[in-house]
This record gives sequence, C-alpha cells and structure tokens, in this order.
Amino acid sequence: MFTIGDFARYGRVSARMLRHYDALGLLRPARTDPVSGYRYYEAAQLARLNRIIALKDLGFSLQQVAAILAEEVSVPELRGMLRLRRAELEAALTAAGARLAQVEARLRTIESEGRMSADDVVVKRTGTVLLAELTGIAAGYGPEDIGPVIQPLYTELCRRLETAGVTTAGPGLAYYEDAPATAAGSEPPTEAGEGSAGKDSGTTAAPGNEAVVVHAGMVITREALDKAGVTADGRSTTADGSAVTADSSAVTAGGSAVSAGADGPGFGPGFAVVTLPGLDCAATVVHRGPMSRILPTAQNLAHWIDANGYRSAGYARELYLECPPDQEKWVTEIQEPVVRA
Repeated sequence: MFTIGDFARYGRVSARMLRHYDALGLLRPARTDPVSGYRYYEAAQLARLNRIIALKDLGFSLQQVAAILAEEVSVPELRGMLRLRRAELEAALTAAGARLAQVEARLRTIESEGRMSADDVVVKRTGTVLLAELTGIAAGYGPEDIGPVIQPLYTELCRRLETAGVTTAGPGLAYYEDAPATAAGSEPPTEAGEGSAGKDSGTTAAPGNEAVVVHAGMVITREALDKAGVTADGRSTTADGSAVTADSSAVTAGGSAVSAGADGPGFGPGFAVVTLPGLDCAATVVHRGPMSRILPTAQNLAHWIDANGYRSAGYARELYLECPPDQEKWVTEIQEPVVRA
C-alpha cells in the first residue's frame, strides 16, 4: 500500500486533491487508519486516478466525471458530451485566433506610428453607382461591430438577388452613416426604395450615439432590373405588369432589423434600389486581407490625409474588388471622402 503522499507523487497530483476526490466519492482510499486518519491507497487505484485526470483534461466537471465513472452515462450520451466539448474547444480556438490577429494588427499599427505608410494613396473622384442594398444597425464603427452585421447582410442580399434573377454588374460596395435619432424603444427608420443615398439623404445623427447604419450594396444596372422584371422602385412584376409584394424583412446576426425598400408600395425582390452619388474627392488605398484587420490600413490612410493637408469629410466607403473564399486573399479599396484642411 502507498501513503497518500507516495500515491500523490506517483499519480502526479497533490495530496490535497486526493482528499478532495475522497470527499466527493470519486476516489476513496483503500484503507483509512481509524486512529490516525491516515489514508492508504493500492497500486490498482492508479488506473482510476488516471481516468479521472484524463476526463478532467477533456473539460468535464468533477460531477460529470463521477457520473461517467459510475456508468450512469451511456455510450451515446458520452459520445454527445465529447462532441459538445469538441465544438466548445473549436469555438474557443476561433475566438482566440481572432483576438491574436487583432493584437498583431495593433502591434503593427503601434510600430508604424511616426513612419509614412508603404501603401499607395491616390486622391480621385468616384462615379455614381446604382446599388441593390440591405441595411442594418451596428453598435459602432469598429471592425468588431461592423463584421457581425455586414456579413449576414451580404449573404442575404446575394440570396435575394439570385432569387429575383438580378445579375450584379460590379463588386460589392459598403457605405456608412450615423444612426438616426429615434425615440427610445422605436425601430430605426428604413431607407426608401430608390433615391439618392449619402450625406444629403436627410438622416440626422443622434447626439452622442456611436451606432452607425450599415449599407451593404451590390452594383447593378437598370438593364438587369428590367430583365428580371423588377421596377425602378424595387418592385417585382408579374407577366401582366402587376406588382408583387412580399415580406422584405430579415434580421442580422446582432438582431438589428434589415430594411429593404420600406417606403415603396411593394418589395417583391426584398432589397432596396438606390443611386449612390460619387465622391468629389476621395483619398483611396487598397487593403489586402480580411476586414477584421483593416485598422492598420485605415490608420495609415488617416496619417497620409493629415500629412498631406486634407481632412476627412465622412465615413469611408469599402469597394470589395476581390472576395475569394480565403479572406487572406481579399482585396478592398478604402475610399475616404476628404476636403482641403
């Protein structure tokens, strides 16, 4: 027999932990001296101790370990518990990877401060485009707020365009504006079916409100709308020309309402059609990689704008030039409206 100290040493645990296992009934000593209270263990008990440690390392609680050892958990139940634990670990790895990428991006930003960006910044005018779009509300303008909102918006928009038979004519284009001032508890307003979008759209910012309206758009043409039987105000029509109405609402990952042409009389395709005016003067730079790592590129652009006698005139737009499945290969043009300082 082994004393508790020797058994703990062989089992690579502490004597305190063995006492805890004893109290829980997980691993009783083979014998306890009735006078001194000393605990003694047999060599065969090392197998049970090893199994306890192995189950703990898999992430099971001691209560779950006790149930498994007592064979109160069937094989299918154990398989389900292990699959759930695998999913939890995969989610933790994904979250840790995203945080690591943010830390690396922040380090690159700090290290680059005080130095001119190696990115080429071009000042140019952008053209007016016709967009099919969905909108949502993000809690802030940071990548961590925009990403969970804009990604499901684009997924849903592409699905609706395909359903409506509307072929896109160019890349995706996202733009932003301050969330409008609304009464407490009221729904955020939705955009019109077709009209001019941008700073002159009549939207007013709520004082101190950091939320932004996210516009996820795809470039289209009027010819594509005509071919799909969609009218200029975003309605779809039947063969006899009558309008078809359908529910156009959806919900983003963050729970915000997605609007689609809510001011028009019918929304068959379920998306808004807007004319987005061009920018008279935009400082543009190309960002390569996932949008979650856009911060260094955006800050380099801000340094360039300040160093070259400009100032920002609003939220930057994002023109998604290439978006393959591998986000590391994404190519996005950042278009920030500027004026001379």
